[in-house]
Amino acid sequence: MNAATGSEAPLPDERAPAAVADAGDGAEVPRPALVRYALGSAGMGVYVTVPGLLLLYFLTDTLGVTPWLAGLALLVPKAVDIVLHPYVGSLSDRERARRGSRLRLLTAGCALAPAFVALFAVPGPVADRPWAAALWVAAWFVVANALFAAYQVPYLATPTDMEIGYHGRTRVLSFRMVVLTVGILVGGALAPLLAGEGDSVGRYVVMALVLGVFTVVFQYVGVGGVRDLLPAPAPTGKAVDRHGPALAQVRDVLRRNRPFRVLVSCYLLVSTTTHLVLAGLPYYARHELDRPGFTTVLMAAFVAPALLTTPLWFRLSRTWGKQRCLLLCQGFFAAGALGLAAGKTAGLVVPVLCTLVLGVCFAGLQLFPFSMVPDTVRAADGDETGRTGAYTGVWTATEATGAAAGPYLYSAALALGGYAAARAGGEEVTQSGGAHTAILLGFTLLPALLMAAALAVQSRYRLDAELTRPGGV
Repeated sequence: MNAATGSEAPLPDERAPAAVADAGDGAEVPRPALVRYALGSAGMGVYVTVPGLLLLYFLTDTLGVTPWLAGLALLVPKAVDIVLHPYVGSLSDRERARRGSRLRLLTAGCALAPAFVALFAVPGPVADRPWAAALWVAAWFVVANALFAAYQVPYLATPTDMEIGYHGRTRVLSFRMVVLTVGILVGGALAPLLAGEGDSVGRYVVMALVLGVFTVVFQYVGVGGVRDLLPAPAPTGKAVDRHGPALAQVRDVLRRNRPFRVLVSCYLLVSTTTHLVLAGLPYYARHELDRPGFTTVLMAAFVAPALLTTPLWFRLSRTWGKQRCLLLCQGFFAAGALGLAAGKTAGLVVPVLCTLVLGVCFAGLQLFPFSMVPDTVRAADGDETGRTGAYTGVWTATEATGAAAGPYLYSAALALGGYAAARAGGEEVTQSGGAHTAILLGFTLLPALLMAAALAVQSRYRLDAELTRPGGV
């Protein structure tokens, strides 16, 4: 008996790497179904981008909420996700065991759009009171995050549920990454244009309505793609209660699966860094480059390279492996973030070029960790994917935590620097020298340090070397 787990099975880390080498490299997956599945990420891309890019700025520079309270209004809802996502993952596993698919939960998540609009549709009497406005945004953020989890968790479980191998999972996720990039680009480019310079709540509501329609349409397309990729088997009727409550499953998958634990720890830092950069973009464009409208340009430079580089990263990973490519992305991202410290003194070319470097790296930072999650699940459980939702729930909770921690860290930097909040339609606020320093260092030095820490943690990941050695895949 295994002393560590109390079972007859060996520890997952002791299993032969070949156990995860499923038949097929993904080339046999029907392209039309794969494209429909990937299109579901377009709507997801909008939601993961727009709140991260504009919500903090909306609170501080439109609703007049002080930075510390604005950061708290975004942090608390995401703290709820730490419990919510693993619960949704557990529920997703039960749905698959009892009904043969995760589609019912996935479809429920398509109600995200109205909650997304409500985030920005702050009524006049509420908007007049900063603390009430912060409470309104926080409450609707909880609702929207819950609906997003209902869609995201079963959606991301799909590559693990499929019977494909190491490179096949990267292929499936590369399709998803390209479409996700389109969604991020649509959200990141259109949202600032539609919202203008944040001079009215009404402009934000129009923005949310337009992008909300975009989101729900592609969510429904994604549901059809999942249905085509995973035709529902006959329900087994077996419950997965033997794995225990959701939080117990979180503890179990982290304790038993060291590669997954390392990957989660690293991705927490990566997610925190990328969301910090998103939150800081409007401040950097307005106060350091003196060009408020340049947010759209920088956002496009940050996201657009993924459309071209994702297929290249996939091809490179077939030779180098995912781990080496991921470490390369992390190292160059840290360097690019430091380059942005030049600000307007180097003209506009240097910030744009550095942002392009971040964008090239961002593609790999999304592609490789997400395609490595199924590797760690298969390494632990072989062909038994009855707990895929539990793993995915932990993973998406990690991403949500980073999505909250990034803006919160940036808001904390602003608060320490004495950044002055402003109301829509009010007079222009002049920021102090300390505020400008906080805006710049929070956007450059802080993400560089966080990504360097992520690189150090990721260097402890050993599974990829085992899977890519001769006979391992």
